[in-house]
Amino acid sequence: MKTARETRLTAAAFGTAAACGLLALRRRYTVITVTGRSMSPTYADGDRLLVRRTRAHRVSCQEVVVFRMPPQHRKNGLRWLVKRTAAVPGDPVPEDMREAAGSDRLVPPGRLLVRGDNPHSLDSRHFGYVPAADVLGIAVRTLRRSGDA
Repeated sequence: MKTARETRLTAAAFGTAAACGLLALRRRYTVITVTGRSMSPTYADGDRLLVRRTRAHRVSCQEVVVFRMPPQHRKNGLRWLVKRTAAVPGDPVPEDMREAAGSDRLVPPGRLLVRGDNPHSLDSRHFGYVPAADVLGIAVRTLRRSGDA
């Protein structure tokens, strides 16, 4: 039979392990809230997304990424944008993005082109390349749809 001291030590060890596990999860994942309609119909205003933090070189075409908003478009305190990757390094620059991307025929290393699912989205057609360093991560699932209880 365990003594009270052994029980306390076991509980403390379990608590420490749980705290370390939560810290590791927090470093790997984060939750963001969608603001606006640029990803409609895939995501609605108010949807919460679980985002796996990753480096941009691990992003594939058509994945939904969260990245730092270009400084010239920051307003209302928004810092992050949610968009779908349209082209990754080495891919041809999509025709509708050529003007914003400049003379490049292929997406250069360290850059991405993104597009919102809503055709009226503010995306790479307006601001050009997204630096890979500005990518927070990839949306892996919706935690709550807007309007759900």
